[in-house]
Amino acid sequence: MSRRLAELGASVFVQHFSPHDADQPWGADDIDSVRAAVRSALAPGADFGDWGLDLAEPTAPGRLIDAAVDAFGRLDILICNHAQSGGDGSIFEMTSESLDAHWSVNARSTLLLTRCFAEQFAPDPSAPIDELATGRVIWMTSGQHEGPMPGEVAYATSKAALAGITPTVAAELLTRGILLNTVNPGPVNTGYLDDVPTDRPAEVKEGVLGSMPLGRFGLPSDPARLIAWLVSNEGRWMVGQVLTSDGGFSLS
Repeated sequence: MSRRLAELGASVFVQHFSPHDADQPWGADDIDSVRAAVRSALAPGADFGDWGLDLAEPTAPGRLIDAAVDAFGRLDILICNHAQSGGDGSIFEMTSESLDAHWSVNARSTLLLTRCFAEQFAPDPSAPIDELATGRVIWMTSGQHEGPMPGEVAYATSKAALAGITPTVAAELLTRGILLNTVNPGPVNTGYLDDVPTDRPAEVKEGVLGSMPLGRFGLPSDPARLIAWLVSNEGRWMVGQVLTSDGGFSLS
């Protein structure tokens, strides 16, 4: 997503938290390589910044938005593509710690990031909304409304909260000229669907792959194209929607 927006001329500020990713079976990306890849895609005149920050910390969302504003002067687009993974289970394995860990990162920090982002935009009740609509927010969910996700109760709960509250927050953000939409990208292989390493049995992945009408898992560039459209002027008629872009996975 960062590369796609950079190619389209945006300055990009990226949050990352490698300690979380390093605990996953597929491991963490090399941050220097990520930085280099985004910088190589920047259009002339665009800037890049990043910060390693744990969004489970209650004050982290506000500090992150402040850092990005300090770097660029203003933010026009917020994309909440972060997620807590691991430490999940069935309803019979749920603990308050597991639920809180997923809630704090996936839902709470997304809502607080959105609030802090929106505070840049002063409400102007005298102006038509269409003239005000210069801000864009994209949340990410995981298709909980499309079917069950056994063994991922904490994750599914936290992501379902975002899908459920999308219309309410979208309506409130309109008063500040901000358009919010939520995207369900379906199974996108960011490393966790590789053969090795993996966090799920091979037969599970084979079953999911077999149900993909296009015969493959999603690539990061697949949802990136939709998101790039949503945050552009071409997508300004879309607001308050939960959009599924999953290569037909939900049809299976």
